[in-house]
Amino acid sequence: MSLRQQINHWSYRLLRFCIAGVFMYSGVIKLLDVKGFANMVSRYGLVPDPLLAPVAIGLPVIEVLAGVGLLFEIPGTLTAISGMLVMFIGILWYGVLKDLDIDCGCFSTEELKGQDSLRQALYRDFVMVAVCCYLYVYRFLRIKRGQDLVARVRIKKII
Repeated sequence: MSLRQQINHWSYRLLRFCIAGVFMYSGVIKLLDVKGFANMVSRYGLVPDPLLAPVAIGLPVIEVLAGVGLLFEIPGTLTAISGMLVMFIGILWYGVLKDLDIDCGCFSTEELKGQDSLRQALYRDFVMVAVCCYLYVYRFLRIKRGQDLVARVRIKKII
């Protein structure tokens, strides 16, 4: 393996671990304060009251599971994380457009409030989407170069 390939491989691992860590951390923080997170979700006005509790518990659990799955490269977890990021971007964009004076609720229920918080979270999510795109490209190129013979048989690993 050449030096460039080793650098690419380690950058892939580092970025994968970072995204996994972010999702595991944010999910655990939300699970520690489910009521606060449910209150934060209700402030957006997008989830009906009967579904508030399942969303407040289910979303953080999915975040933790997807983070653990990405850490161990379980197929489908990168797609789950990418899908959640796209959903979060849509919700944050909604909050910015509606000029909501709330925090994003991404990592805790006590983040800074207001438009700046929503915009910062939106930019952070765009960066994480870019990192996910890099992870997809790396996986695709790894399979194309034939470095991962098992993955060549199981194309689903890209997803």
